[in-house]
Amino acid sequence: MSMPLRSSYPVPVEDLIPTARKLAADLGTVPSRNRIMKEFRIGADKARAIRDALTEPTPDPTPEPAAPHLKAVENRTDLEPTASDDEMPSAPREGASPQVTPPTDLGTVAETTQPEEVPAAAARDANPIRSWPVLLLALPAFVAVWSGWVGLGELTGFGVVHPLPGIADSFTINSAITLPIGVETYAAFALRVWLSGQVPVPARRFAKWSALSALVLGALGQVAYHLLDAAGVTQAPWWITTVVACLPVAVLGMGAALAHLIHLQPTENGEK
Repeated sequence: MSMPLRSSYPVPVEDLIPTARKLAADLGTVPSRNRIMKEFRIGADKARAIRDALTEPTPDPTPEPAAPHLKAVENRTDLEPTASDDEMPSAPREGASPQVTPPTDLGTVAETTQPEEVPAAAARDANPIRSWPVLLLALPAFVAVWSGWVGLGELTGFGVVHPLPGIADSFTINSAITLPIGVETYAAFALRVWLSGQVPVPARRFAKWSALSALVLGALGQVAYHLLDAAGVTQAPWWITTVVACLPVAVLGMGAALAHLIHLQPTENGEK
């Protein structure tokens, strides 16, 4: 079928729909978007709009005649290739007043930029909070906590063991070091997860309460050791031994649960 040549002005989609319906009637089916682009020499957006119009039910199936200006375009032979309709802006019609872009509302721009946040961000970048003082605070605390947990572990039955019997009999390790490593490391990790604000709500809630519980247990462990040591006790009471013996298992369970909650995926209703 004879298709219209390209015009210097983009042809509206409404004027191309009747011709596209005639093409669909000749083909016996709705043409694809690529076929419409090829036949009418238009862009992908216009072709998609025409195809959507063809798939919609229409009350008047009779194809409408082509627009008069399309017939005039068919008889013109002095047309030169131009850019695609999607790239070329529409030229103003004769007699129409030119459109003037209104000036930018400076008040709106000022509201969107939110200048009050810029000085705060600049201040953070200019004067960042250093974290090296934490090392000075942690060093003496580490020595005191380590010695207290190791001492309490020795009073409750923790001591030198052979972890590789028959493989490396000479290799020994003091199992009392598992207490400061497990309890205090988990407390620091859970505290970091709680204050980060980058984890799901259940993980943050669990990290909060487990971190506080671990810190309280650590404090009670230090108090128990120093009281027993000051009293000259060489063997802790059975209930202190029971609590201390359960700490490694409790730390393992809390650590595994927190790691699972951190990677918790949202449910079907979007909640976490």
